[in-house]
Amino acid sequence: MAVAPPRTAVALSVTVRDLRHEDLPDCAWSGSATHLRSVGRELVRAAAGEVDYLAVCTPTGRPVAIGGIDYRASDGAGTVWQLAVHPALQSCGLGTLLIRSAEQRIRERGLTRSELAVEEDNPRARALYERLGYSAYGREPDAWDEEAPDGSIRRYETMCVLMRREL
Repeated sequence: MAVAPPRTAVALSVTVRDLRHEDLPDCAWSGSATHLRSVGRELVRAAAGEVDYLAVCTPTGRPVAIGGIDYRASDGAGTVWQLAVHPALQSCGLGTLLIRSAEQRIRERGLTRSELAVEEDNPRARALYERLGYSAYGREPDAWDEEAPDGSIRRYETMCVLMRREL
């Protein structure tokens, strides 16, 4: 009979700050090179004040969760999007910290509503958003370019549930 190894809890101190271009190589866990180029374009928009792009970082400054807030996607709201948590650190509260930090940024802009879209086939993420007070109000198709392991690009199409929360 195999005995499971003992589990050890480790506390990790993290900070939330703006994502920077020099962080992108450390974010390869969040997606392909195509995805990281997209994030880089959003950082240009961040410099113009159109979006915020946040990073939850370890004490060494390496991002372990990232996500953006678009202030132009919906009138009167900040739209949270492109959320990602390092796979090895999922279910540790980093997604909650990232979303709450995004909501604080939205409030700092004088807005009182946060919106987001979640793919219909991602019940785990939807459950997190519902635990954080988000409610579904509609659905719509979405699409983006996705890079295959061989480097080819294809258009990924999906259906998303639209969710919002009054702040």
